[in-house]
Amino acid sequence: MERFSTTRGKVKEVTASGGLAELAKKYFNDVESTGENAFRGSHGIMKSIEAHYDGDALIVEVDNQKPDFSNPDAMKEAREDRVRWTQFLDESTGYDSKKRGDKAKEWGKKANKAKSSISAAKHFMSLAKNIPQETIDKAEELIQEIESALEAGDNTKAAGRGEKLSKLLNK
Repeated sequence: MERFSTTRGKVKEVTASGGLAELAKKYFNDVESTGENAFRGSHGIMKSIEAHYDGDALIVEVDNQKPDFSNPDAMKEAREDRVRWTQFLDESTGYDSKKRGDKAKEWGKKANKAKSSISAAKHFMSLAKNIPQETIDKAEELIQEIESALEAGDNTKAAGRGEKLSKLLNK
C-alpha cells in the first residue's frame, strides 16, 4: 500500500467531477467504483489497482505483473502502462512525481520526529530526579496521544504532539 499526499482542494475537485472512479476510467480498463472516491481496476501489467482517498491523501494498492522481457512489444506496452500510471497519479494528487516524492519524505520525517520525541522524553524522565508528578502525567498522556496518532496514520498530529512533549519537558 502506498500513500500519496494531494494538493489542497484536489479531493473536492475530483469528487465534483464524478469521483475517483471516473478519473481512473480515463487511464485504466475494467474500472469499477467501490465507493464515492474509491475504485478497483486493472490495466496491462497492473493486474490489480485499488485506490481511494483518505482525508487529504490517495491510498493505492497495486499488483504489478512482470512483462515478458524478451518481447519488445511487451516492453513497449509496459512502458506505456507506467506512463498511464504516472499521469493518473499526477491528475489524482495534483503533484508531479518529484513533488510526490518530496511529500512522502516529509510524511516519513514527521513520523520519525514523533517517535524520536517519545524516545527522548522517556530517556529524560528516567534520568531526571525532580520532575513534578503533574508534568510526568502530562508527558505520559502526550506519549499516548502520539502513539495513537501514529497508529492511525496521522503523522502530522503525531509530530505536533511530539513538539508539545519536547516543550513540556524542556521548561
